[in-house]
Amino acid sequence: MYYLDIRAEEWNPSYAGRSTRSDFLLKNEEIVIEVKKTNKNLKDKKIGEQLIIDIEKYQAHPNCKKLYCFIYDPEEFIINPAGLIGDLEKPKREIEVKIIIKPER
Repeated sequence: MYYLDIRAEEWNPSYAGRSTRSDFLLKNEEIVIEVKKTNKNLKDKKIGEQLIIDIEKYQAHPNCKKLYCFIYDPEEFIINPAGLIGDLEKPKREIEVKIIIKPER
């Protein structure tokens, strides 16, 4: 591993009236990693909606300067990966956002 301090399921500050947990926090590097897996009920629209909420939430997180979102899509439920990535990686945010969808087509 390249990082010594990896915190799994770290509690986040309250956002919109509720607290959530990030999948992984690299505190010293100020990086949060969110991991999602598509399924028949979690496709383009819902993944996009969840990530929009995640991005907003992490902009207020004191230990997040970069958010990496890893989406595992083995059954290709995401119809337009490039469009989803382009929409969510818009640079006009307080944090850097990187979307990774695997496997690539």
